[in-house]
Amino acid sequence: MNINQLLLDITDTQFDIEISGMCLNTNNAQPGDIFIALRGKSTHGINYIDQAINKGCVAVLIDSQDSECAIPSIRIDNLSEHLQTLASRMYPDATKIEVIGITGTNGKTSVACFISQLLGNLGVNNGLIGTLGISNSKYSSSNTTPDILTLYRVLDDYYNNNINKAVLEVSSHGISQDRIQGLNITQAIFTNLTQDHLDYHLNIEEYRKTKQKLFALKSIEHVILNKDDSSYKYFLEASKGKKQIDYSIDDFVDIKTTEQGFLAHLDDYIFEIPFLGEFNLVNILAAMNSVEQLGFERSEIIPLLHKLTPPPGRMHKINQHLAWIDYAHTPDAIENAITTLQKHYPDFKVRVVFGCGGNRDKGKRAKMGKIASKLASTIILTNDNPRSEDPQSIINDILNGIDDSYKLDIIQDRKLAIETAITTLKDNECLLIAGKGHESTQQFKDKTIAMNDIDIAKNA
Repeated sequence: MNINQLLLDITDTQFDIEISGMCLNTNNAQPGDIFIALRGKSTHGINYIDQAINKGCVAVLIDSQDSECAIPSIRIDNLSEHLQTLASRMYPDATKIEVIGITGTNGKTSVACFISQLLGNLGVNNGLIGTLGISNSKYSSSNTTPDILTLYRVLDDYYNNNINKAVLEVSSHGISQDRIQGLNITQAIFTNLTQDHLDYHLNIEEYRKTKQKLFALKSIEHVILNKDDSSYKYFLEASKGKKQIDYSIDDFVDIKTTEQGFLAHLDDYIFEIPFLGEFNLVNILAAMNSVEQLGFERSEIIPLLHKLTPPPGRMHKINQHLAWIDYAHTPDAIENAITTLQKHYPDFKVRVVFGCGGNRDKGKRAKMGKIASKLASTIILTNDNPRSEDPQSIINDILNGIDDSYKLDIIQDRKLAIETAITTLKDNECLLIAGKGHESTQQFKDKTIAMNDIDIAKNA
């Protein structure tokens, strides 16, 4: 596409340049791209222009100050307001693919993975976009919901490679920052809502209202809502005029808890779910209802449920050992993870290793400490991703929620904390390693190091 065609009615500046794509993130830059240099929360895209040039970008759009560089640069006022127009012109097939959007504080990744697995087993080519990355694509994102240009680019690629369904985790940041603007999201799923991201949103009400916006989109045909969640009524209100499907743990005729998972009775079927957590049963119901609304019969879907596997780092059992890795990083999630182990292993005490992320919602730290100390027999407090905060200051915030009489250990080195927990685990204990789940790095103020809880636990 010629750049003048892309920028028609946006700027009068003229350059005779052919471009093959667009990017906001230089990690996704391809030869022939135009780089969009926007001002971010902590940095500006102009700082990455040299990286973009080295990747083969042939032009750059900037949103503020002029910038001299080795490729043509075009200043456009209010550049961020034009992103959807630019994306839809560059990637016209992106809006032809049907998108299933999942939002909620916890459970987005599991529901998305379950839907993707079910569709795959039913013969539907699909792409999965979320916390675990972007499947069937050479592009990547460090965000749960990628930026709008990455999304359009990926969906355009999907459509042109015969992938006709996309399963997308929709974060509150993604909604607030208009990353999903203009997409063909035909189905919206609500999992639950508890405290998180209050470093970004003013309060829990604003956080909820931001997520509700997904359900009011004109493109939405079906909404699938968790009736068991206290915020259900708000999402029901936001979904007026849409076809509504509710799901609840009570949809199961019967559930028997086993050490391996559950024996579940649903409709006329009795089958095993080979992983832990009653919350996962609810996630499975969300996925089942989603796939049913895509045109499949329950009689096709239910026999596939026992084949589902949880995503990495979600109640991820270390083989042959009573140790689990979970992404739980909110008060609600850590409570669910601990009580899950108590239900499946009632004769065992639960030991927990966890910390809290830096530069994130500080209000949940003491709450997580209080919950963990009330439920777990022993705790090792450690680093999560401290980022630019002092690690001890984060731990002190957690300690504010823990009674002084509660005995715990503090081992800031996360690798050593995990190794210590496993090597000293008693015969009557099981272990929960919470907070980072599938993550493969740990972020400090001055460095990012390789760090994977699953690998550390297996080696220990």
